[in-house]
Amino acid sequence: MASEHPWWGPARVPFLLLTPACMALGVAWSAWQLAQQGLSLNALDALLCVLGALAAHVAVNALNEHHDFRSGLDQRTQRTPFSGGSGVLPANPSLAPVAWAMGWGALLFTVLTGLYFVVSRPGLLWDLAPLGLVGVAVVVSYTPWLTRHPWLCLMAPGLGFGPLMLLGTEVVLTGAMSWQGLALSVLPFCLVNNLLLLNQFPDVEADQSVGRRTLPVLLGRLGSVPVLGLQYGVAFGAVLLGLALGWWPAATGLAVLGLPLAVSAWQRAQAHADDLPGLQPAMALNVAVNLITPVLAALGLALSI
Repeated sequence: MASEHPWWGPARVPFLLLTPACMALGVAWSAWQLAQQGLSLNALDALLCVLGALAAHVAVNALNEHHDFRSGLDQRTQRTPFSGGSGVLPANPSLAPVAWAMGWGALLFTVLTGLYFVVSRPGLLWDLAPLGLVGVAVVVSYTPWLTRHPWLCLMAPGLGFGPLMLLGTEVVLTGAMSWQGLALSVLPFCLVNNLLLLNQFPDVEADQSVGRRTLPVLLGRLGSVPVLGLQYGVAFGAVLLGLALGWWPAATGLAVLGLPLAVSAWQRAQAHADDLPGLQPAMALNVAVNLITPVLAALGLALSI
């Protein structure tokens, strides 16, 4: 039983791959900008940025697991490989305090990482502090509050993995944020929103039973599919717009190789919105889009240095 439900289960380790995928984009974008000025990347600072972001992801996962266990939601969801929680706490309730401590401990690590950068470089305060405060607010309020507000719930994940991570990394590594960086962050913003949106489809009834109001609860599963398609379009459209305006190098267009996967995910979601077994291939494709696309964009930036 211990091996099936380990103490670190509430961190949802397989889902943590999303953080390095998104952070690769922020680090590569910063490295490319520095290279244009004849400067090089501080590898230690980049590593600390990644670790701080990873800790924030662990925090929101663990706190979400703890809250869902306490509310009874974990016992009501239809668990899939992509949604429904880890199942660790219902199987081993004694780990609930561990999940709580893990969540708050990981968040503390993230905060201390941000404080390190601000204390060591006070000039970053006015750029970094607002990003950090919003990030902490998202982590703390996501499960108990944001999931009660459909449109905020939709956009909060993308905000964390898109603008907050990318711009925070850009500030630390280059000393400032840019409009081009904000535009580039639209890619992970929309994709990660879609990741959570589609993963909420199987949990509509369970979410309703505990007072959650996600977008699929508000619009229905099929009614949420156009939002999925719109965000895919905006994500890849932002990349193409930036290329057309010369905001980033041409090789960043490698990200567009993720578009066929996105189209396939959207088509399958349209066809199987209310069919859980049939929906799982769409969910798998959606995960692939999220992991592959920002890495392709990061690769393009790295190749352009």
